[in-house]
Amino acid sequence: MYRPLPTCLTIKSSRIEGLGLFAVEDIEEGYVFGVSHISDTRFQDGYIRTPLGGFINHSNNPNTMLKPVETGGKMKVLVATKNISSGDEITTKYTL
Repeated sequence: MYRPLPTCLTIKSSRIEGLGLFAVEDIEEGYVFGVSHISDTRFQDGYIRTPLGGFINHSNNPNTMLKPVETGGKMKVLVATKNISSGDEITTKYTL
């Protein structure tokens, strides 16, 4: 069954901007949340954003990274770069 977000995340109001992604359980470093961006030049910044990519906020001190993946097209997955505690906002350093 398709789920737009992994069960360890929810969307709610962010202190950074608008809505953001938040952990609802502890998440270990190295966890792969799933596909966040799919290359498509018809869209802003050249990517279609999935719910992961659409709701994650930027931080200069992020707890995840966007990792490029090649599988017949350019995609990026979101990966935890440190342990994340339940209640923490999921952030990344946006460099598309």
